[in-house]
Amino acid sequence: MADLFDTPHPAKDSGPRPLADRLRPKSLAEVIGQEKILSREGPLGAMLAAGSLSSLVLWGPPGVGKTTIARLLAAETDLHFVQISAIFTGVPELRKVFEAARLRRQNGQGTLLFVDEIHRFNKAQQDGFLPHMEDGTILLVGATTENPSFELNAALLSRAQVIVLERLSLADLERLAQRAEKELGRALPLKGEAREAMLEMADGDGRALLNLIEQVAAWKVEGSLSRDQLAQRLMRRAAKYDKSGDEHYNLISALHKSIRGSDPDAALYWFARMLEGGEDPRFLARRLTRMAVEDIGLADPQAEAVCLDGWQTYERLGSPEGELALAQAVVYLALAPKSNAVYTAYKAARAAARETGSLMPPKHILNAPTRMMKEHGYGAGYAYDHDAEDGFSGQNYFPESMKRPVWYLPPERGFERELKKRAEYFAKLRAKRQGG
Repeated sequence: MADLFDTPHPAKDSGPRPLADRLRPKSLAEVIGQEKILSREGPLGAMLAAGSLSSLVLWGPPGVGKTTIARLLAAETDLHFVQISAIFTGVPELRKVFEAARLRRQNGQGTLLFVDEIHRFNKAQQDGFLPHMEDGTILLVGATTENPSFELNAALLSRAQVIVLERLSLADLERLAQRAEKELGRALPLKGEAREAMLEMADGDGRALLNLIEQVAAWKVEGSLSRDQLAQRLMRRAAKYDKSGDEHYNLISALHKSIRGSDPDAALYWFARMLEGGEDPRFLARRLTRMAVEDIGLADPQAEAVCLDGWQTYERLGSPEGELALAQAVVYLALAPKSNAVYTAYKAARAAARETGSLMPPKHILNAPTRMMKEHGYGAGYAYDHDAEDGFSGQNYFPESMKRPVWYLPPERGFERELKKRAEYFAKLRAKRQGG
C-alpha cells in the first residue's frame, strides 16, 4: 500500500491533482506528526546532522508519512530515489533495479531504494538485498505496517535501523486539516462536533483524512453540517471512543469481565462495540489469548489454541470475514471452565524466586561432569525416576534449606479436575517415599 503524499508529481496538463498530492511536504520540516524522529535529537535528525544516513526500516500504521519521509531523505542526502512495492515486484524486476543502481554508483550517484510493504517479500527475496546493502550499491529504506521482529529476516534487520512512526494524533490531524483548507482556499462546512468526528473517523491516518476532506469540500451545502449529518453523508458512523483513551480501557475491561463471568452474549456485545468503534482486531486477538492463559488456563488447555487459531485465521482472511474467527474464540472462552490456578501459582513462584534467589539446588540433582564436582557430592544419591516404582522417585527438588511450598491448587473444574487427582496422587506417593 502506498503511503501519505507518495504519488509522483504528474505533468501540469494531466488533469486535477488529488489533495494528498498537492499537499505533499517539500521538506522534512513540513512533515506532520513525526517530530520525535525528525528533530535534531531524534534518530533521523541525528543521522542527517552527522551526514551518515544508514539503511532503515520505517515501521508504522498506514498514512503517517513513511513514503514521504523516504523521498525527502533521498533529497536531503542527494541520493537518487527509486520506489518499488513488494506486492508487484518479482526477482527479474529486482535484478534490474540493482543493476541500474550499480551503474548509477559507478557514475558517482548513490541510490535510495524505497521498498513499500517490504514484509511481503519472502526470506530469499529479503536475503537478496543484503550484498547490495553491504557493498553500498543501495541504501535501503523499507516500509512496513507489520512488526519487523516477526516479518523481517534477522540478517536484514541487523543491517538496518528500525524507526517507529506514530499514528497521527487528533492535534496532528487538525494541523493537516488546516493546511488542506488553506490549499482549498475555504473552510470546511462543518460544525465543531462534526469536524471532531471527521478527525476521529480518520483514525490517525493522514491520507484517510485528506480523502475525507476532499469528499466534504466537494459537497454543495448551505450552512454547516452536524455530526449526524456528516456521518449520514459519509455512510460512516463517527467513532464513539478514542482507542487510546479511557473509553477504550472501559470496553476492553467489560469484554474481559464478561468472558470471565461466562456470559457469551455480553462478551459478544462488547467485542462488537469495540470493532464498531474502529478497534484493531489484532489488539483484540492478543487480549483474547491473554484471557485464555490468565482466566482459563489448564481448566481447558484447548482455549489458548482456539485463540491462536482464530488469530491466525484473521491474519489469513483479513476483514471482515476474519473477525468471525475471533468471535468464535470469544464464545469459546466465555463458555470454557474458568481457573486462575496456574496464574496464581506462577505469581507465587516468582515472588519466592525473588526472595530466595541465591539458594543452590540440592546437590543430588546437580550434574557432575568433573572429578572435583563428584568429590564435592554433586549428583550423589540422585534417583533416576524411570528406574523407580511407578516412574516416580519422590525426591526433593527444592533447595535444601527451603520448606516445600504448595502453590498449584487446581480446582474441581474442567480438565484441572483430572490434574487435581494427579497432583494429589503424587503428593501422597511423595510423602510415602520420603517417609520410607
